[in-house]
Amino acid sequence: MILTINVSNPEPRKISQAVKVLEDGGVIAYPTGTVIGFGCDLYNKKAIEKVYKIKGIHKSKPLSFLCSDLSNIAKYARVPDSAYRVMRRLIPGPYTFILEATKQVPRLVLHQKRKQVGIRVPDHPVARALLNEFERPIISTSAGSVDEVLIDPAEIAEKFKSIDMVLDAGTGGLTPSTVISFDEDGNMTVLREGAGELDDIF
Repeated sequence: MILTINVSNPEPRKISQAVKVLEDGGVIAYPTGTVIGFGCDLYNKKAIEKVYKIKGIHKSKPLSFLCSDLSNIAKYARVPDSAYRVMRRLIPGPYTFILEATKQVPRLVLHQKRKQVGIRVPDHPVARALLNEFERPIISTSAGSVDEVLIDPAEIAEKFKSIDMVLDAGTGGLTPSTVISFDEDGNMTVLREGAGELDDIF
């Protein structure tokens, strides 16, 4: 199902429809402010497994997720003071933060070796509306298969027919988020340079 939604002022009725899909264990394609993402409920194991299957990736590959705000992140990750100061400047925005996970994070999405997790707070009105109504984190991984990023909602709906809903807010981007890793002491490493200015980080 493709549902066209206003990019700057998402209709509450349509957001509620998408949230119902998430609550029922479905997978959606939705705008994140960078690439279009595949998303589902962080706490629904079957839905997460469906995302892995749709993308054709192994479960050993960690998935990131979206949170509504910085205070919400602290529930799912340990945020050292130095990391907090950086994140406060960059949130919301096109930055994914790799942090030590708390026990609130399902094992299936952890970066296994170090028990870390990737978290982002998006600045896209549709993604933020979804998070605010759903009141739980939403899995976020680029729409497409392993080696491609799709930007056209109609193409995504045609190619991935097992997606339960595609929220069409227009063409997505090709550049994924910048990924910043923090260790337990708050030391920072840029793992991937993507959307977002590096000058804003340092």
